[in-house]
Amino acid sequence: MAVRIRVETIPPDEPYYAIGVAARLVDLHPQTLRYYEARGLVVPQRSRGNMRLYSPHDIERLRKITRLTQELGVNLAGVEIILRLSEQMEVLRAELARVEATLESAAARRDS
Repeated sequence: MAVRIRVETIPPDEPYYAIGVAARLVDLHPQTLRYYEARGLVVPQRSRGNMRLYSPHDIERLRKITRLTQELGVNLAGVEIILRLSEQMEVLRAELARVEATLESAAARRDS
């Protein structure tokens, strides 16, 4: 009997998928995933046997790369820039949320 694990139950950064499975999930050739790794676009974790293991977060990143390259025609240099800027935006959004929460807390203390 095969054991089925729902993707939603896997933590987003937990390395889980071997390269062949990851390639099928994103409809790319395993060699393409190796090339993306060589370019630094995705960095899968390694098992003790040095096997590449992709997390659900890596799969989403690969899907984003595929969307950018295949649907929008962005070259890999552009993809690198877009991914880097997206990551910076996420960091800044988190920082902004933290600052806003601090300000709201300070305002609430001042008003009470």
